[in-house]
Amino acid sequence: MTNGNLYLKGTVQNRRALCCKMGMLCSVIKFENLHELKRLCHWGPIIALSVIAICSAMAIIDAVLWYWPLDTTGGSINFIMLINWTVMILYNYFNAMFVGPGYVPRGWTPENSQDCMYLQYCKVCQSYKAPRSHHCRKCNRCVMKMDHHCPWINNCCGFQNHASFTLFLLLAPLGCIHAAFIFVMTMYTQLYNRISFGWSSVRIDMSVARRDPHPIIPFGLSAFAASLFALGLALGTTIAVGMLFAIQMKVILRNKTSIESWIEEKAKDRIQYYQTRETFVFPYDLGSKLDNFKQVFTWSGIPEGDGLEWPVLEGAHQYSLTIEQLKQKADKRVRSVRYRAIEDYSGACCPFTKGLRTFFTTPCTEEPRIALSKGDLILATRGLKHWMYGDKITDLTTDDGKRIRGWFPRRCVEKCLNDSETDQQSNGEKKTR
Repeated sequence: MTNGNLYLKGTVQNRRALCCKMGMLCSVIKFENLHELKRLCHWGPIIALSVIAICSAMAIIDAVLWYWPLDTTGGSINFIMLINWTVMILYNYFNAMFVGPGYVPRGWTPENSQDCMYLQYCKVCQSYKAPRSHHCRKCNRCVMKMDHHCPWINNCCGFQNHASFTLFLLLAPLGCIHAAFIFVMTMYTQLYNRISFGWSSVRIDMSVARRDPHPIIPFGLSAFAASLFALGLALGTTIAVGMLFAIQMKVILRNKTSIESWIEEKAKDRIQYYQTRETFVFPYDLGSKLDNFKQVFTWSGIPEGDGLEWPVLEGAHQYSLTIEQLKQKADKRVRSVRYRAIEDYSGACCPFTKGLRTFFTTPCTEEPRIALSKGDLILATRGLKHWMYGDKITDLTTDDGKRIRGWFPRRCVEKCLNDSETDQQSNGEKKTR
C-alpha cells in the first residue's frame, strides 16, 4: 500500500471520527434543548402564560372593537402600547425561565484548599457549595446565589436570571393595570346607555347599541362576561405579583436573597438562644443601595462577577455567611428530636385517613412527603401543629447521595424516650456555648 493510500485512509478515518463527534454533540444539544422545553409542561408556566394570553388578548379585542378603534391616533398608540407590554413581559419571562440561575460547576473546589473548611460539601453534585449557593432539590443542582425555586417559571431564581425575573415582576403589574383600565372603560362606555334604574331594580338591556354606526361585533353578554373575567385576572395579578416585586426589591437593595434574609434571622435567634456575645454582620451588603442595585441590574443585562466569588463589605470576611451556615447546621443537629413511627403513612400530600385537621392543614409547599412504616426512626428538625419535617434514619443510602427527608403527619409518630436525656445535654451545651 502506497503512502498516498495510507494518507487517504487516515483522512477518511479522521473524517468519520469527526462526524461521530459532531453527531454526539448535536444529540447532546438537542437533548438539552428538549429538557429546557419541558419546563413549559408544568402547572406553573401553563397558568402564568394563560393569564398573560387572556389579559393581553381581551385588552386588544376590547380596545379595537369597542373602546378605542384603530382609525384614531389614540387607538393606534394604545394598540402599540398593549403589544409592547405583552412582548416585554414574555421576553423577561422566557429569559428568566430558559437562561436559568447559573449552576456551580460539578466538582468545584475553591482555589485555596484551606478555604474548604469554611464551605459545605454537596454529596449530590460532588462539589463544594460556593458562597451564596444552595442545592435545589427540584433542579437537582447547586444554584449560584439562589433566591428561591419559582413554580411559575419552573426554574430557580438566582445569579444569572435575577434581573429578568424582577423585571417580569415589574412589567406584569404595569401591563395588567393598563389592561384593567381598558376593561373598565369598555364596560362603562358600552353599558352607559343600556342601564335603566327603577324604584326597586336595575335593568341592563344588552340589545341596545351604544353608538352609530354599529360595531362590527356587538358587545353582548358573552363579551361582558369575558371582559369581567379578564378584569378579575388583571386585578389579582397586579396585587399578587406587585407584592412579590416589592419583596424582591427590598432584598436586592440590601444585596441579599430571600434565603440569606432567612439565614440572617436564624443567626440572630441562635445568638440570642445561646446568649453568646458574638455579632453577625451580613458581608455582602456594600452599604450603598445603588451599589447593591448594580450587583443585579446592569446595562448589558449580564450580572457582575462569576457567581462564585463576591465583593464584601470592608472589614468583613469572605466566608462569614458560610461559617454562620455551618454553625446553624451544627445547632440544627443538636436541637433535632428523634421520633418513632407508630402508624403507617403512604406519603400522600393530603391524607384523608389521618384526620380532618391533618388533611386541611397540609403544608402549602412543594417539599416532598416521606412514606413511613411502623417502627421507622425520623430525626425531626422543624414542625407545624399537625405536621413535622425531618430526615428518615436508615442504614441505606441512595446512589445519588440524597437523603430521605420530607413532611409527615405528627399523629403518625411519637417521641423516643431516650430523647429526654438528649434535651438535658442540649441545655448543658446552651450554658457552655
